[in-house]
Amino acid sequence: MTSQELTAETVIRHQAAAVAVRGMCRDHEDHRLPVERGNEWRFRMHYGSVILELDDQDLKIRVSAADETDLSYMRMIVAGHVREYLDSAVAIRWSGDGGTSSIPVFFREITVMSSERISPHMQRLRFSARDIGRFASGGIHLRLLIPPRGRKPVWPTIGEDGLLVWPQGEDALTVRIYTIQAIDVEKGFVDIDFVLHPGLETPAAKFAQTAKPGDVIGMIGPGGEHVPDGGHLILLGDDTAIPAISRILRELPEGRTADVWIEVDGPGDILPLKAETASVRWLFRKGRPAGTTGLLTDAVRKIDPKTLPEDIFVWSGSEFTDFKEIRRIVRKEWGLAKDRQLIVAYWRRGAQGDDARSEAA
Repeated sequence: MTSQELTAETVIRHQAAAVAVRGMCRDHEDHRLPVERGNEWRFRMHYGSVILELDDQDLKIRVSAADETDLSYMRMIVAGHVREYLDSAVAIRWSGDGGTSSIPVFFREITVMSSERISPHMQRLRFSARDIGRFASGGIHLRLLIPPRGRKPVWPTIGEDGLLVWPQGEDALTVRIYTIQAIDVEKGFVDIDFVLHPGLETPAAKFAQTAKPGDVIGMIGPGGEHVPDGGHLILLGDDTAIPAISRILRELPEGRTADVWIEVDGPGDILPLKAETASVRWLFRKGRPAGTTGLLTDAVRKIDPKTLPEDIFVWSGSEFTDFKEIRRIVRKEWGLAKDRQLIVAYWRRGAQGDDARSEAA
């Protein structure tokens, strides 16, 4: 931990406190750090650090992070694990840095500015918002919170345990993960691209097609992937991954290259991408249902892993079936290390919400 980091602490008294410690060690073994004391455990995670100290039935937890957003994420992650390992009624109260407001520091209310059909199967919405500088770094994804039509939005709050409290019943929100396609902090707008699957009635796509200037929704974030760390990238994805691939290529550092395969329905779905140092191949479904063609998997099978450079990184975002097979090929047949790949199920046929993005590599 550096002197610039923010910290928060909680002490949990529970007869099974050691169970929580064992659970953290089991589930986050890859993130454990060396320690000098037998009753202390340290972890370095994506958003910050955790220190656990166990004294009989007292479990002292200290989280640290670079800013309020990441600190809030850390409180949320740890509190969620504690309730999972122990029980949902265990008392968790944080002290230290971080705001005491019930409004999540990572929440923004956003307003539709414009809507544009940029391809037969893609709708781009531009949203205005205040204070979005934090959304320009720390990940390229966010969660959109779509309130019920005709009702005043009721947004989530933060409980004293650090966990989100979601509106229920008639105020329940539709929550979906999307990529920040573009962001302009000075002008205060965010562009989000929505895939439109013909014949599928999805709440987010319906909102995108009917949204009008002045419509209000919410967003929380950022999170998720950054530009992959590799001298040469292999990028694979279907329509849902185009915004992420676009961001990755746009932010690709000088001197790095990429081979890209993107599956869409047809030539009309081709979108302009920054590709000065990338080779982009578009694969066409030609009317076949998305997620059923195996085009991305076939493209991976044609790659000879012996020809790949040592600094290769494989990134893929696709339907669940392609995700599973691409992951199998890259891991089992190619033998590529886990830190040289990020293979994600962006959606799953017949599934909605987070269930559609249930696994990643």
